[in-house]
Amino acid sequence: MRNIVILISGSGSNMAAIAQTAQREQWATKYGAKVASVISNKADAAGLQWAQAHGIATDVLDHKVFANREAFDAELAKRIDAYDTPQSPALVVLAGFMRILTPGMVQHYAGRLVNIHPSLLPAFAGLNTHQRAIDAGCQFAGATVHQVTAELDHGTILAQAVVPVFLNDDARTLAVRVLSQEHRIFPQAIAKLLAQNAIK
Repeated sequence: MRNIVILISGSGSNMAAIAQTAQREQWATKYGAKVASVISNKADAAGLQWAQAHGIATDVLDHKVFANREAFDAELAKRIDAYDTPQSPALVVLAGFMRILTPGMVQHYAGRLVNIHPSLLPAFAGLNTHQRAIDAGCQFAGATVHQVTAELDHGTILAQAVVPVFLNDDARTLAVRVLSQEHRIFPQAIAKLLAQNAIK
């Protein structure tokens, strides 16, 4: 069984979309994969409660108690590796995890780290994507699922969804429209990778 470990920092709505799709589409039977754990760097992340209510193991690792990013990532890797086996390496999914991983962490999980970003990459990497798209006069915005590399918000693009930007949009209304598409394409992209056995 391939264990999927999902990292979150907040509401976990993408995590929930992935877990619900995994159950509905029977990933365990189809792909030999399941959502095994949800780990957050914030104890008050609402997504932890959702995961617990749906029988998914949860863990909290507060980044503020570590001296540096390297120390935090080393401990985080230990927690993730508890779900790792040589025959079936864990897939690590960043679903609203608001931490930049160190190059060593990215290398450790090379080919097995998947992220979603609320813009049409390579446009608007980083933060405040929706306001930046509006300020730039974009007629379209969207979301991108991509594999993670040491360079922020780069890596192979796995899926994208496009939404219109309306004249009366603000960052909040655009974010809602983009998020609805994130919930659709993120599980689809993961399922496609699992079906292709593309994550080694």
